[in-house]
Amino acid sequence: MAGYPDIQVTFVSDEVAADDDFIVTAAQPNTTATLANASFASGGARILNVTTTGTGDNAKTNTIVGTDVFGDSLTEVITSTGSAEAVAGSKYFKTITSVTSSAQFAANMKVGSTTGAAQAVFGDRVRLKGYSIVSGGSAGVIELINGTPESGTTLFKARTIGTDNSVESYTVPGAGILFADGMSIKYTVGTIDMMHFYYA
Repeated sequence: MAGYPDIQVTFVSDEVAADDDFIVTAAQPNTTATLANASFASGGARILNVTTTGTGDNAKTNTIVGTDVFGDSLTEVITSTGSAEAVAGSKYFKTITSVTSSAQFAANMKVGSTTGAAQAVFGDRVRLKGYSIVSGGSAGVIELINGTPESGTTLFKARTIGTDNSVESYTVPGAGILFADGMSIKYTVGTIDMMHFYYA
C-alpha cells in the first residue's frame, strides 16, 4: 500500500555453548596457529579467550584477525599472564582468519569462545518497529546497538525473564527507533532461545 514501507524481519537463534578450544586446540604454535574452526554455527559473533596451561608465558600475545558482525575486518591482541588461566578479549568475532603468537608458548595454549555473543540485525540505516524474544533458562540483557558492539552506541536494552520458552513481544510506537549506522545486538548465550526484529 502506498505510504507504508515494507517491514523486514531478522531472525536470531543462538544456543551454541562456550567452548574454550573451539578456535585453536591445545598447541604451542611458533607463529601462526592452526585453526580448528573459523566461524560459529549460529552465524553470530563471539568474544574470544586465550587459555594457557603453564606459568612461563607472561606478556606473550596472540593477535587475532577476522571480521566483525557486519563482515568488516577486525583485529584484537590478547596478552597472556604468568598464570595458567583464561584471558578474554573484548571484541566480537564473526569469523577468524588467523591467530598469531608473538613467541612460542612454553606450554600448551588454546583459543576458544566465551558466552559473550553478538549478531548483526541490519547493516545499513534502519528503523526498528518491534521485536519478540523467547527467553532462555537464565535472565539476561540484550543490548540494541547503533553500529557495532565495538564502536557503536547502545540505544536501549531489553531483558529476558529467565523462564525458558517464555515470550516477550513489543511494538515500537511512532516511526520507530532510528539506527543510523546499522543495527546490531549483543547478549549472553543461555539467556535467549530465539529473537525476531522487525524493521523498515
